Amino acid sequence: MRRVAIAMVLSAAALYAQEKPAAEPGMTWKWINFSILAIALGYLCAKLFPPFFRSRTAEIQQGIREAQAIKKEAEARAAEMERRMAALGVEIEKFKTQANAEMKQEGERIGEDTKRQVARLEQQAKAEIETAGKIARRELQAYAAKLALDLAEQRVRERLDAGADALLVSDFIKDLEASKN
Repeated sequence: MRRVAIAMVLSAAALYAQEKPAAEPGMTWKWINFSILAIALGYLCAKLFPPFFRSRTAEIQQGIREAQAIKKEAEARAAEMERRMAALGVEIEKFKTQANAEMKQEGERIGEDTKRQVARLEQQAKAEIETAGKIARRELQAYAAKLALDLAEQRVRERLDAGADALLVSDFIKDLEASKN
């Protein structure tokens, strides 16, 4: 700073020495005023600008460091997302394979269950048919027996007269008395 001030004073003196003193009166005071103003401005600039520039440089460097940290973090997140995206395709294929296997197993289980139910229904149907056949045979036998009895009764009534009826009753009574003894 001192060097700048000295250089200004010397340049002002050199300019003054080159000019003719009679050319303009009061020019000397103008150069002195200029020199004082230049020295004052130089001093203020030397005093104020370096701390301002240092603080501004520090702020810029801090901003650069923060931006680099944010950039690294963003790159790390992007790499993580890319890794997840790559793994997502593998996971989707894994889920598809697993779902297909589960669907196949479920289809086989449903098929086996259906076969068991069909077999059970067939067995029930056979049992019901057999039972219905037995019931129908019994009813048919009962009906045939009833018809046979009705027919036998009708024939017996046709053949029976009052004398035969009395003979049968007397034979029955004898058989009863004989069984008592």
